[in-house]
Amino acid sequence: MLETPEAVFEALRENNERPYGLPRTVTAEELVEAAEQFDDKGALVTALLELMSAYEYAAEHRKSPVVFARVLKLWDDEPGSFSEWEARQVLWRHKWVATSLLQVPEVPLSTVTGWIDRMRDRYRDAEQGLQPVAAMRHRVAAHTGADREHAFDLWATRRRESLSDCEACETRHRALHHLVPGDDARALETWRPVLDGGQSCEEEPWVSQAHALLPLLRLGRTDEARSYHLSGYRRARGRIGMAEEVGLHLEFCALSGNEGRALEILAENRPLFETTGAPLSLLGFLTGVQVLLRRLTEDGHSAVPVSGPLGRTWTARTLLAHVGTEADALTAAFDDRNGTTAVGDRRRARLAARPLLAEPLELGLRTAAVPSTADAPVLPPRPAAAPVEEIPEDFAELVERARAHAAQARPGDERLWQAIAERVEAADHAHDPRLGPEEVLRGELAEQRAFSASDLAEGPDRPVIREALTEAVELFGRAGAEWRALAARARRASVGVTPGEESAEGWTELDAVLARARELPQDGSEDDRRSYCVVLQCRAFLAYTEATAALPDVPAETESRFRAAAREAVAEAERLGVPQRAINVRLYVGDFTARSGDFDGAERELRAALEAIESAGTPWRAQRPHGLLGQILMQQHRPDEAVEQLRRALASAAAHGDTAFPVARTHAMLGHALAHAGDLAGAVRHLSEGASRLDRENDAAGAVEVRVELADVLARADRQADAVAVLESLVTGDVPADADERVLAQARLSLGRGLRELEEHRSAAEQFLLLADLVAPWEEQFTHTLAAAEAAVALLDAGRPDAARTAYDRAVASHGKAPHPPMVADMMRQFAAHTMASEGPDGIDTALGFLREADELLAAVDEGSEDVALWYEKGATHYQRGRALAAAERFPEALAEMERAVTAHEEGGPAGESPRAEAVRVAALIEANGLKSPAAALARLGTAIARCEAAGLAQAAQVLSRLRDEVSAPRR
Repeated sequence: MLETPEAVFEALRENNERPYGLPRTVTAEELVEAAEQFDDKGALVTALLELMSAYEYAAEHRKSPVVFARVLKLWDDEPGSFSEWEARQVLWRHKWVATSLLQVPEVPLSTVTGWIDRMRDRYRDAEQGLQPVAAMRHRVAAHTGADREHAFDLWATRRRESLSDCEACETRHRALHHLVPGDDARALETWRPVLDGGQSCEEEPWVSQAHALLPLLRLGRTDEARSYHLSGYRRARGRIGMAEEVGLHLEFCALSGNEGRALEILAENRPLFETTGAPLSLLGFLTGVQVLLRRLTEDGHSAVPVSGPLGRTWTARTLLAHVGTEADALTAAFDDRNGTTAVGDRRRARLAARPLLAEPLELGLRTAAVPSTADAPVLPPRPAAAPVEEIPEDFAELVERARAHAAQARPGDERLWQAIAERVEAADHAHDPRLGPEEVLRGELAEQRAFSASDLAEGPDRPVIREALTEAVELFGRAGAEWRALAARARRASVGVTPGEESAEGWTELDAVLARARELPQDGSEDDRRSYCVVLQCRAFLAYTEATAALPDVPAETESRFRAAAREAVAEAERLGVPQRAINVRLYVGDFTARSGDFDGAERELRAALEAIESAGTPWRAQRPHGLLGQILMQQHRPDEAVEQLRRALASAAAHGDTAFPVARTHAMLGHALAHAGDLAGAVRHLSEGASRLDRENDAAGAVEVRVELADVLARADRQADAVAVLESLVTGDVPADADERVLAQARLSLGRGLRELEEHRSAAEQFLLLADLVAPWEEQFTHTLAAAEAAVALLDAGRPDAARTAYDRAVASHGKAPHPPMVADMMRQFAAHTMASEGPDGIDTALGFLREADELLAAVDEGSEDVALWYEKGATHYQRGRALAAAERFPEALAEMERAVTAHEEGGPAGESPRAEAVRVAALIEANGLKSPAAALARLGTAIARCEAAGLAQAAQVLSRLRDEVSAPRR
């Protein structure tokens, strides 16, 4: 069907819209064949240049020089077939050929340098500056390591020319030059314009981000490293032309403790093992793979399944051997060709690198752990970072230390009791009478089993608790330790009890225990006093359990019983000189008071608990009141103070090894507080840490919720690509079965909007459509309406008008059942704007039709609706109609619509001032340019500027002032 040059040009334009990859390359090859049939070689020139671009960006460096040879022949034979842009490309693409030749070890170095000499001659003949030639000589020197500094000076000291590489790419090569001697700081400072977004191109900043990862880690700049991995890998994923960069991301993950993430990256990029068209890039990829596989095998995971070249199954061990052999051969080929050891030296340095961080860098992504293998089970969740107490060899010393820890309620005594249990159960164990009756020791061990069953992440194991405490009661009774038996009975009656019939039985038992306790002297030994206080604390705990279960409408009798039990427990603990026994009771009171809405009262109770902890000299008990106080301060909208309390909670838990403390959730809460306090970077760190720890605790649903918030924070920090990477990790692959469906819906909505911000409109539309399908069964159908409207606009932006119209109709139909006026009206306005942008004045009737539908939709909204800012919606519709009419050169009607927009926005009060100013701006343009009434425009602008200044809208006032200057300037 490509029987004319025009048809070929149209096909070339269509192919240019495709992403680089195999489909685009194959089509480009076919179009070259189609263009060869014409006498006029213009189409062939364009087709060859397009094919060369396809080869360049799909890493087909072996083929690119062959195509360019044909281009040069045409240039020499028929220069008139080249447009001005194509003639310039002949000179520009000499550089592409030089880098392509360097990529292939079979090409002699003399051929590479000879080509650069030809490039120099052509540049001279064309009277072009030679800085690009010096740049190519530097690329060769950087690759071979020969005369590197001299070549750098000859290039870097020359001024840029019109044919120089883009600034972003030159910045990258300057930075890489400084990395060779290990000057990370200077390299990153050189990279700043690219990494900060000031310089960019087709390849940047993503290539530089990959190369900067390890320098950032080495300098401790982990936040930037995390961000560049998240956004940079999204760009590199699956791109054959970025095989080296994928290898760098693999290496980064391997050296930052993220081997599981690296295995996922490997699985996503299996086709890169076949990157035969760019051997040097392939070597970079294989080296990154080898770094990962070495880490896995050294850590004992050599048998773990991994993704390698298609056609067979691989383990870390077998793929490491395969990759090593292939990479060794490539390295030798390059060094033989170059006559130096530079390529091999760089590879050996990468392979020798060790992990750069003591703990894994949390990336914020949902990532599978390294699979368990027979030779290396999965590592358990890492505990809080606290000094590990040595286990005494002497059994009596061990028991006394464990008892002291228990008396002081110190965390971390589990290891001591576990060691005691192991020795007691040993066949050769003989009880030491210095430790008191053996039944008491065994009773203490039974209590410890109950405590462990109470602290399970998934909730108390009530059968185990009751069995263990029943055993403890019996053992203490046999030993004559009545106070200990009473305390164990009280615990059995209160722990893991469900309000209702169970709690009634608990109260009967607790009343009996308390009655007997009051018959005994309560001011005896400290152990006896503690046991009495335990009885009172258990009564307070059972009352607390009942009261919190009854929230928010707690019966007066239930609350009164809780308050009375708590007061008695606190008062008796203080009277008997063991105030530390009242700390947990104060936590119960603080928590219940906060849940009841009395945050001031809760704060007072928790601060009193912290004072008691300080007075008692028991800092290891501070983490829980600090954590709860932090939550309460957030409820009071005091995020800075909340941050301080949550930091103290985490520090205390880490310092004292409290493995039962909810560290993961506290990191998440701290991240939330930091976000509200304006420290978005800190929020990202702690939300990432919290999500990762929840993963390790198998709380997948909780981790999903934290990551949705993390993505929101990243988006607020203008790190949209990072946010999208986090959300993609949530909704792709196996979604956690217990994840909240609504949270997942929010994740898809945020992902779709993030992709739209990144101008990945087709992917955005896919997410919105998936969201619509997800929420279709819900009773609250307005979410379906929103999703369909979002999908319609995304499809329109993606160049899919037919699919967009289908989604449009779906949104309108859904709106009829479950209205969402702002979203659907905005969709209609966007369709009108797109129509005018694509069809110009010819599309005015269609555009006005969309806007009439918006008018009808808004007319049906109740004027008193609190859910819809009707003033804004009507103003925005008038504004869009005014723009459409102006584009159709119907200026009087356009001005009238803008006047209506201004009036509508005035109804919004202060919130309407900014959109009002925009409507005034367009109205002034219509007057000045369309109606040729600059005086009217100036008068309008003067009034509007003063109004913006009075409203504190400095930027809007500045925009209007610039327009006023343009309108008032003399016209030629």
